[in-house]
Amino acid sequence: MKPYVICHMVTSIDGRVWASRWRPEQNRIPGLFERLHEQLGNGSWLIGRLTGSEYAKADSYPTETDQTFPRDPWFARRGATAYGIALDAHGKIAWGRADIGGDPIIAVLTERVSDAHLAGLRRDGVSYIFAGKQELDLKLALETLNRELGVERLLIEGGGKSNGSFLRAGLIDEISLAICPVVDGARGVPHVFDSRDDETEARAPVRSMTLMSSEVLEGGAVWLRYRLENG
Repeated sequence: MKPYVICHMVTSIDGRVWASRWRPEQNRIPGLFERLHEQLGNGSWLIGRLTGSEYAKADSYPTETDQTFPRDPWFARRGATAYGIALDAHGKIAWGRADIGGDPIIAVLTERVSDAHLAGLRRDGVSYIFAGKQELDLKLALETLNRELGVERLLIEGGGKSNGSFLRAGLIDEISLAICPVVDGARGVPHVFDSRDDETEARAPVRSMTLMSSEVLEGGAVWLRYRLENG
């Protein structure tokens, strides 16, 4: 069984997610993302590799080890109220920390990740699971999180590509979208949902979207919540 998945994002009216580029600057709402995250009930959350790299404190892990590890889930800590989960298919992130804001880190890897990288994760106290041999199987990742850690509800808060991957896989149950009265207006920045160049023809299997709630926030921002039905 997979968790109930909510994609939670704050954007400009043109759907761009890098707040540093939004104009007018005075219409940005500091702390809005985190506040709405709390209103959604907190809990475990997931980000992509690029977003995860922003939290890393180490430059790299050693490239060699004399240890060999099975490709089985490994947990430095169980029973946490919330986990910070990061997609890292090929083992690119050297964390140098065990948690983000008190939430233990869980790395989602493919089986091709090296033993040296696994040794680095274990040294840092970073838990990990495997979801696929060569490429990430997002459905398997969700099922593993539910089975191994009891994650029943998960906030997807990654970059556009990871959000888009979950959307196209039909794994998002709800979209929480706060739109601020700002614009970006230029190319080169991820949207809420994005894709790789070789995925431009892929379409999300969304059969219906139902408005669950809408709320006008301070400063003219609007918070929309939609329930998705995937086919």
